[in-house]
Amino acid sequence: MEQLYPSQVAEWASQQTQRPVLLDVREGWEIQTASAKPEGLDLVHMPMQSIPARLDELDKSRPIACLCHHGSRSMQVANFLLQHGYQVVNVAGGIHAWSEQIDPTIAVY
Repeated sequence: MEQLYPSQVAEWASQQTQRPVLLDVREGWEIQTASAKPEGLDLVHMPMQSIPARLDELDKSRPIACLCHHGSRSMQVANFLLQHGYQVVNVAGGIHAWSEQIDPTIAVY
């Protein structure tokens, strides 16, 4: 499983042939508390538990970067998506690291 730090996501996105998706797998209240504004990616919110039922909403031709709070839920989702034929990476450190590396205005919780 490839892992990227938030500071590497924009460069990774620019190297893709299809516009990538930043798949935020946190719960709704977490999104309201702190949310990334990714450059060069489309933000999609699907709580982790909803992924199996909503799998067909994700386009296999588009690369996906999975994001959560600290990186462990997104790693589980990324592994699940890999098993189902998706092109996926995990954002190491999650939204917490995103706040530290990219946008300090994002709340830390």
